[in-house]
Parts: sequence; structure tokens; C-alpha cells
Amino acid sequence: MADLSQFDPNSVGNPNNNIFGLPFSEDDARLIILPVPWEVTVSYGAGTARASDHVRRASTQIDIFDAENPEGWKQGFYLREVDKKLLMKSDYLRKEAELYIDYISRGQQVEENQFMRKTLKDVNEGSAYLNRWVYDQTKSLLSRGKLVALLGGDHSTPLGYFKAIAEKHADFGILQIDAHCDLRIGYSGFTYSHASIMYNALEEIQGLKTLLQVGIRDYSAGELDLINNSNDRIITYFDRDVKCRQYEGQSWKQIADEIVGRLPQKVHISFDIDGLDPKLCPNAGTPVHGGFEIEELFYLFSKILKSGRQLIGFDLLEIGVGETDWDANVGARVLWKLCNLLVKSNPV
Repeated sequence: MADLSQFDPNSVGNPNNNIFGLPFSEDDARLIILPVPWEVTVSYGAGTARASDHVRRASTQIDIFDAENPEGWKQGFYLREVDKKLLMKSDYLRKEAELYIDYISRGQQVEENQFMRKTLKDVNEGSAYLNRWVYDQTKSLLSRGKLVALLGGDHSTPLGYFKAIAEKHADFGILQIDAHCDLRIGYSGFTYSHASIMYNALEEIQGLKTLLQVGIRDYSAGELDLINNSNDRIITYFDRDVKCRQYEGQSWKQIADEIVGRLPQKVHISFDIDGLDPKLCPNAGTPVHGGFEIEELFYLFSKILKSGRQLIGFDLLEIGVGETDWDANVGARVLWKLCNLLVKSNPV
């Protein structure tokens, strides 16, 4: 256990310590945050591969007192260092993917261009490598009895973690906070596109019993068909519908209770930062007007725990990098709340 006798939780955050200025090592910490510096298939704004370093710097500005779990931090939260080789691989393949996306957006045929065929092959192989890397890392941490969180990176990154969770917990559900469905099939030709993460999860993970999406406001006709024909394996609360219900007199409490009631016993939260109002995440990769205030979602998450359901993990993704660290500041505060909820939901 870490020696906390010389640590003052009321003092300024020490940047020489780990995330949130906490004095824990990986061995001491109960919850390990795995950064995944990957953004190969993003289709609009980039930068999220480097988000974890910005979040770490911003995190020292957070007061480490959580009203719902005041002693939670003492169990230890630890952010691993970014894997530089993985980041370099992402940077290289991202440049290749940008050329490919530009090529097909102009209506050109991939079959007629040998270079583009090779680029597509390289990107898909790189994404498969990323999935294996995430699976190996998270499976190892889970086998050591650690709680695990992912810090992205784009939304393609948690597939390997979902698979590791399924092996440990069998049946579970995903609560997806997002502006997008991410149910596209091989978007832009990329098998493991950020826009295809939930389709791939449903296809490849039998233990994923329920995908419950909240905040969706940008989606395709094909995705809507998939939802409507899923026999309630996919349950989607569209942002417009939620707001219309509120305009007509329903409270967020009523809607949140309904959402929680449709979740299975074990829940993983997959939090794309663009599920928030874009004033809170202006540099997100694909911002969309609408979305939630942070406290609305914190209220929903707390309801999950109060219902007796178990939070088994989370990922926090698509945090943007801009001229200021506003996105990182917001991301750090979301991360802090999710960390506290995860340890609270899994008492020692």
C-alpha cells in the first residue's frame, strides 16, 4: 500500500505525482487507467491520440474530494505512460488514412489504385494490431485484480477491452454516451473504424447482451434500420426524443430511471466526450450541436449504482486538443467522477 502519511489532499496538486497529483504507483493503485494513443480512422478533427497527456496536466487542478465517495481516491488511481511506439504507429497510419479518405471522398475507385489498396490493407491490419494490444493489456490488468479504465484515443480503441471484460464477467451491457451511433459497417472501408466500434462489438462479443445508447443525434438510415431490427439488443435514446419528452413535462429523473431499468446487472460505460454539449468539448473530433450537461450524466451514472447494478469498467474517448486545455479540463473532471464511481461500485 502507498504511504499517504505525508500526502496532503487539501494542498496543490503535485505534478511530479501521477494523475490528479496522487502519490500511487501501479502496484499500489487499485484502478489502472490505460491510455490508448490512437486516432487512425478519425474522419474529421484529429488530436485525440495525445489527449491523455493533456488530461494528466489538467487533472492536478481538481480538488480530490468527491461528495459521493470521499475516501475513494485512497484506493489509488494510476495512469500508465503512453506507449510511444503505439503513438508512432498511429501517426504513420493516420497520414496514410487521410490520403485514402481524401481519395474516396472524390469518388475515386480503390480497386483501380494499387497504392490505395495497399493503404487500406495497412490501416486494417494496424487496427487489428491495436485491438490485440488493448486486449492483451486489459486482460493482464484484470487478471491481476485491477479495475481498468481506458483513456483515448478515438472510439475504435475499446474493442479489445470489451472482449477482455466479456471473458471475465460473461454477460454485460454497454451504456454508450455519444452523439453518434457508431454502428456503421466498415465505414470508409476501414473494418475497425471509430464509426464502427459498436457494430463490431455486437458482432464479435456474444456476452454483450445490451447496447444502450444515450444522446445520439447524428446517424444514418442504415444505423436506424439496424437499431429497429435488433430485437432490443440495441436500445437508443435519441437526443431529440429525450428533449421532446422533457419539453412535454417529463423530468430527467423519470427518463433516467427508465434508462437504468433497461440495463443489465453488469454495466460498462463507453463515454465519447461528444455526447456532451459541444461548449464543453469544442475540439472533439466530430462535434454535434445538442447533447448533455455533465451533471445530467453524473446523475444518470449515480442512479446506476443506486439501483444495485455493478459498474465493471469504463472508457473515456475522443477528448480533443485545442489552443487551450479546456477540453482536457472537462475530460479530467469526467475521468475523476468515473474513477470514483468505479471503485465505489466494486467495494473491497
